Amino acid sequence: MVRVVLVMHQPLGSAFVHCAGHVLGCEPDIVLMDITPADSPEDKVNQLQAILADASATLVLTDIFGATPFNIARKAVEATQAQGARAELVTGTNLCMIIKALTGPRDNLQELVELVRASGAKGIVSACCTP
Repeated sequence: MVRVVLVMHQPLGSAFVHCAGHVLGCEPDIVLMDITPADSPEDKVNQLQAILADASATLVLTDIFGATPFNIARKAVEATQAQGARAELVTGTNLCMIIKALTGPRDNLQELVELVRASGAKGIVSACCTP
């Protein structure tokens, strides 16, 4: 089963987990790593690597490409992949992506990655009517 991990600026990740629980009506099956300004990035990379090593496959979601949470996740995912483990990283996460990650097929990492990416794009809609 694919484990879903959020690596995000605090308090965004916590808010996403809370909102996903509200939408789904249950406690979401997700691992959260909040990143604060006081955190040591190297310590967080090591912590995340331990989380990734403990799963058969992991989808890691981050908030902003190039920001500290992304850089932590990238280093941990690359190290995990180098050791032969299955892990993928997707950034630019929105709530649609998290809901899809939690409700999509958790037995196929690559399929889940593509569904999560597609749901993120589909969730961005210009919804106002122009006269």
